Amino acid sequence: MAKAKDIDPTESIAAVYGSRLRRLRLAAGLTQQALGELVYVVSSRIAQLELGTGAKPTLPLTRRLDDVLNGDGILIELLPHVLRETFPNWSRRFMELAERAHAIRQYAAHVVPGLLQTENYARELLRFDPKQVDDMQVEERVDARMSRQERLNRPDGPEYRAILDESVLWRPIGEDDVMRAQLEHLLKMAEHPRATIQVLPFRSGGHSALGGSLTLLTLPNGKEVAYTEGADHGWLVEESDDVSSFAVSYDRLRELALSPRQSARMIRSVLEDNYRDPRIASQSRRRRLAQVQLQQSVGRQLRRGR
Repeated sequence: MAKAKDIDPTESIAAVYGSRLRRLRLAAGLTQQALGELVYVVSSRIAQLELGTGAKPTLPLTRRLDDVLNGDGILIELLPHVLRETFPNWSRRFMELAERAHAIRQYAAHVVPGLLQTENYARELLRFDPKQVDDMQVEERVDARMSRQERLNRPDGPEYRAILDESVLWRPIGEDDVMRAQLEHLLKMAEHPRATIQVLPFRSGGHSALGGSLTLLTLPNGKEVAYTEGADHGWLVEESDDVSSFAVSYDRLRELALSPRQSARMIRSVLEDNYRDPRIASQSRRRRLAQVQLQQSVGRQLRRGR
């Protein structure tokens, strides 16, 4: 069965998803009703998906379908392409290239980049977008973001490097439990075998990327493209001379940033001091308690000596 990369770009992606779903269902010898019962949706929902009409498929539903039908990941691979239509036109070309990139380097100036976001963090963030018309659109965008993260865990996934401005760690998005989970997720991703996360501290001062976020993609043919993004616009740069200047800027940011180990310490410090579980003492409090206990122990030894 053809993979997502083999899709005819002139063909409707929703229709491709639907035809693959129907082929898998028939191969499994299931009716629409029988498949719907296995994945906990009504048969009309299966019919809509196969026709490429109605609400777009969600990531949880796609995972269930792929699992029940032994799809070998084809439906999960197709999902980001289906959901891409929920994003502005100026970002779709970038997402198409990102799906094929062998290496991704990002600098995030304001918020955690999409490939590192938790579902709840992404949901809270997307609600700030004035162009979102309803909760369904927000959920489609969340699913699109989560489905793109799947590629990081595939055997052919890209090498990924992220430099986070320190403000990303301190800016609260949602309630404390949302930020706590997000910071914990950053620490987990910092241990990913193909991911490197660094923090650019405030004390590093000014730099050439102060205006917004920056992403550099290395494509299979070795070509590099750059993408800069502001609050409501994006700019894809493909001219080699211009891309080279952005690459130089990124290398300078990497030199200014903390090492991965120091970055993990800073993330953990922000987590423990600001968003820790209230039942657990913060790192600074544990340090103070240890100092007090040490002083008390020394005092007891001196009294016994006398």
